[in-house]
Amino acid sequence: MRLSRMLPLSSSAINNGSHISSSTLPSSFYSLTPRQPSINPKNPITRNFISLNKSSFSPLKYSIFTNKQYMSTVCSSKSDNGSHDSPFQGGESFFREVLASMEAVYLSRNPTAKAVLELVGSVADDQICYDHFAFRTFGVNGYGIDSMAKFFLDFGYTPREELRFPAKKLRALWFSPPSVPTSRGGSGVNGPLPRVFVSELLVDQMSPQTQDIIKKYTGISGSGNKHAALASALGSLTWEKPLHSEFQQLARESEYAAWTLVNGYALNHATISTHQLKSRLRDIKNLNQFIEKNGFKLNSEGGTLKVSPDGLLQQSSTVADSIHFQFSDGLTESVPCSYIEFAERLVLPQYSNLPLEEVKEHHRRDGFEVGNADKIFESTSKEQLTRKAG
Repeated sequence: MRLSRMLPLSSSAINNGSHISSSTLPSSFYSLTPRQPSINPKNPITRNFISLNKSSFSPLKYSIFTNKQYMSTVCSSKSDNGSHDSPFQGGESFFREVLASMEAVYLSRNPTAKAVLELVGSVADDQICYDHFAFRTFGVNGYGIDSMAKFFLDFGYTPREELRFPAKKLRALWFSPPSVPTSRGGSGVNGPLPRVFVSELLVDQMSPQTQDIIKKYTGISGSGNKHAALASALGSLTWEKPLHSEFQQLARESEYAAWTLVNGYALNHATISTHQLKSRLRDIKNLNQFIEKNGFKLNSEGGTLKVSPDGLLQQSSTVADSIHFQFSDGLTESVPCSYIEFAERLVLPQYSNLPLEEVKEHHRRDGFEVGNADKIFESTSKEQLTRKAG
């Protein structure tokens, strides 16, 4: 297998993914019925804990169309289709349909993401590619990174690098997609596959009260960690709804923990690969201005544009949408849901003389950056959600 060309990141090295292992376990899922959202990003939507059925939910129902052109999952990582030359394993059609289902749940709950995808795609009739999908987990009792990573590893994804966030008590791993034979210019579910970024809360570093709450619900879930990808694709929690007081306890100590308690394995964010766009929005600075002029609020933590030390990875994100969540004691509160991110990966110095039309994804900066990601995490914070735009 050819190793990728990696620029140094401000994170610790991964031990070749040898610690990634499958979990075992059975479970009951508490499904959510998605409502067709309003395009107004200021209006939260309501989550109802009712079982989904085939007639009420379909991945295609919430897919984005622009002039009948389907815009959905995914973009690339290395080689021409973004892979690191590891072979795809298993049924590709099944895998892509799972991704489409994850995306459908995400779009049904997050009107900002849906509206932004439609808006960006409408400029120059552009096709949308995703740079990466991101998930949050609890790093305890098999409910951490491994639980979600197992699905992607089974289909040929490769662990690339670990990132640490000591102040937030988080760690993350990102995974590069396998090589798949996609047609030139393919996009959406028929295009190149996205990177995957999975983070976990270091539960053993939290207070005893917070640890007890997290362990209570992962314990209730039983073997739910074995079905992380299924829960994400169905829009389901693998544990019971928590008490409002328990959510508040987690929120006081870690907003990440509180988010994960009520959102579970849901897609935390999808990221548009801006340099894959054809219009002037391929420049992320132009895209940020365009997004704000259309009334959407960007995460301002550390500035709206997050730039890696080498200057080659530039990222921004909207502020998360909110939903009304009914807790098990009957109380209802608006809680953060998900957001959409934007990433521009610039051409590596050694390829700077290549004509633009010859530049492929493997000629661009790969990987992630701790400093950027640390600020992107704040997209679901109370401070960002309550901050007035502009």
